[in-house]
Amino acid sequence: MAKINRRDSVAVNVGGVRVGGCQAVVVQSMTNTDTADALSTAEQIVQLARAGSEMVRITVNNKEAAAAVPEIVARVRDAGYNTPIIGDFHYNGHILLTEFKECARALAKYRINPGNVGAGKRHDENFKQMIEVALENDKPVRIGVNWGSLDQALLARLMDENARLSEPLDAQEVMKEAIVRSAIESAQLAESYGMARDRIILSAKVSLVQDLVDVYRELARRGDYALHLGLTEAGMGAKGIVASAAALSILLQEGIGDTIRVSLTPQPNGDRSEEVFVAQQILQSLGIRSFTPQVTACPGCGRTTSTLFQEMADDISKYLRAQMPIWREQFHGVEEMKVAVMGCVVNGPGESKHANIGISLPGTGEEPRAPVYIDGKLRTTLKGAQIVPEFIELLNQYVAGKYASAAAAQTAD
Repeated sequence: MAKINRRDSVAVNVGGVRVGGCQAVVVQSMTNTDTADALSTAEQIVQLARAGSEMVRITVNNKEAAAAVPEIVARVRDAGYNTPIIGDFHYNGHILLTEFKECARALAKYRINPGNVGAGKRHDENFKQMIEVALENDKPVRIGVNWGSLDQALLARLMDENARLSEPLDAQEVMKEAIVRSAIESAQLAESYGMARDRIILSAKVSLVQDLVDVYRELARRGDYALHLGLTEAGMGAKGIVASAAALSILLQEGIGDTIRVSLTPQPNGDRSEEVFVAQQILQSLGIRSFTPQVTACPGCGRTTSTLFQEMADDISKYLRAQMPIWREQFHGVEEMKVAVMGCVVNGPGESKHANIGISLPGTGEEPRAPVYIDGKLRTTLKGAQIVPEFIELLNQYVAGKYASAAAAQTAD
């Protein structure tokens, strides 16, 4: 697989997690609880962190939420997670960060939306106040522009300038330029107030794939700020997953992006961790990072009328995901493992040989035997009602024997 050459951006330390520079692309997520409810918010942060989110953002929208932040952080730390917790501020962030000093100290980073800090003279005053709090507490900031809340004064100015051109651009192009300009000019304003460049991350989110690609290419061209990627309001289910994967993959393949979030709308009472899993899968599919062993499974055809291989592939995938928080601590490199669960003799043995460990289940009319291959060689043949638990036992034995303990790996490093 060809190596992706990352854009050379400035590295930012966010609560002990390095973003940008030569560091790995960081996965982050956001809670959807009422932040004033410290218990449920802390529980969801732990859930997201356990799923693999390396930073978690929370809404800080009122005094009750700001007052709850120190307790939230304390609960997460007591649960054994040092995940950086980021405060998301709109409209009143300058007030909350100033009045609730413990909140300002407890957060690892502040997200500031330049379109929502005030209008006219108040815009610069409020923005400066938030930057000063960040400087006082030695916190980095993410200046996050969103086309749904774009600085209207800037947009109006650029529209007027465009109207005077002999060949005006269309309104969409002006909108994209306003998004880029808002992010960069806000970052430059923060630097003029004393914020170092290695304490600033930029984001510029839109909800259309091609527009997102255009905006981030231009941001990357104009500066070396660390960049947070995300398709805002991506949507639900397959639509949100596919759109996010399409947009982020193009940019990541070009080396653009230092941290990512997949902004999925969850199903009612759905698992918020899905956005973490999708972000991880995008990075793993591109060969940028590895998070969990990958399962290769065939789609099925007329040769595989039995649903056994489908059920087994699903069971194995869920098992691997559930084991990873434990394996991650015990076994070094297990996230690179490849597992194959195939449905018939056509491609089954071949795919199984290419995997670290694979099983080829019998298709329709085939002999009811399931050969298991380990590191390319036939290890055993399973049959009967206990194929799934027997294969999982072989899988566990393989992991324990193949991958060095995490402690030993750290000692070797």
